[in-house]
Amino acid sequence: MFKTIYIKKLTLSSILSVLALIISPFAWFAWGPTKAFPGQHFVNAIAGIILGPTWAVFIATIVGTIRIMLGIGTIFAYPGGIPGGFIVGLSYKFLRKLTTKRKAIMIASLTEPIGTVLIGGTISWYIFDPLLGGILYSKFLSLLPFYFGWIISSITGCLLGMIIVLTLDKIGILKLILKEI
Repeated sequence: MFKTIYIKKLTLSSILSVLALIISPFAWFAWGPTKAFPGQHFVNAIAGIILGPTWAVFIATIVGTIRIMLGIGTIFAYPGGIPGGFIVGLSYKFLRKLTTKRKAIMIASLTEPIGTVLIGGTISWYIFDPLLGGILYSKFLSLLPFYFGWIISSITGCLLGMIIVLTLDKIGILKLILKEI
């Protein structure tokens, strides 16, 4: 039984990773030293809710690595993608126990910017700052422009992901998927 569930989760993870990679050449924009990608946040929202935090981290790592190898991502793909999927998955697991499924989906999806912008953006700042000789460390306001580009990317992606998951729920596919895995 465990092996079957694992294979189904791995298959769905592969499908979501491929989806992100297919849209990545068309859906990224440069923001300072980063290449913001709303598609990662879209997939984070879906993966975090359907598969959970661990699988969402796995997908973000795979997608980030391949985007970097293809030249359509930077090292910031890791802190910009991984925390968002983790926070969505963790939030959904927690919220599902406290509220209805639809509310849990909506709220958990909207936590993606917390992971991406606040956590990932701050981690990225600590990566970027040493490369600039430590000049940003003393200036907290230097974070704000860094956050701004990522928040645009994150909110766009997580809203699209939320719409997809809510639609899958409404037409009964989400129930079928969750029942199977």
